[in-house]
Amino acid sequence: MPETRRRLDTILDPSFVDGLVDLPFEELRDRRELVDKVETELSYYRRLLHGRIDLLAFEMRRRRGEESRTLIEALPEILAGSDQPGGGKGRSMRGGFAPPLDFEVGRRQIDRILEDGFLANLPATSDEELAAVDEMLREAEREISGQRSQVHTVHDALQTEISDRYAADRSS
Repeated sequence: MPETRRRLDTILDPSFVDGLVDLPFEELRDRRELVDKVETELSYYRRLLHGRIDLLAFEMRRRRGEESRTLIEALPEILAGSDQPGGGKGRSMRGGFAPPLDFEVGRRQIDRILEDGFLANLPATSDEELAAVDEMLREAEREISGQRSQVHTVHDALQTEISDRYAADRSS
């Protein structure tokens, strides 16, 4: 894997799953492990986005007078994810693993979206800015979800090849 390419780009390149039947078993397992790591990171980003979307939705409801509680009062409920899209379905993160997020300048848009300061700036943000941030968060969530779905397809191809090899070994 070239160091200059993002792991996601490498995984989603069609050549990553071409010729799986010819790869050594250890290489298949290494590729599956890489895919698992990337999927875990994407899931974590997605969960962070859902949290921010939920917080923003609460703030917008509060400003419209549909909520009487403060954001701080509602925070435990919001963070528990009762309104979270998907209801927690999907592949779970092993052992509650949370990958480190690197927020260097010039990083991907998702890194900039998830930077600290989101809550601190919420009260001073205008309604128009809130709507723009909401759309940006939702677009980022759609992009991450699409990438995650593609990663699942790659994982499934690797897992099928590994399973087929195990099945062939048991029959011989």
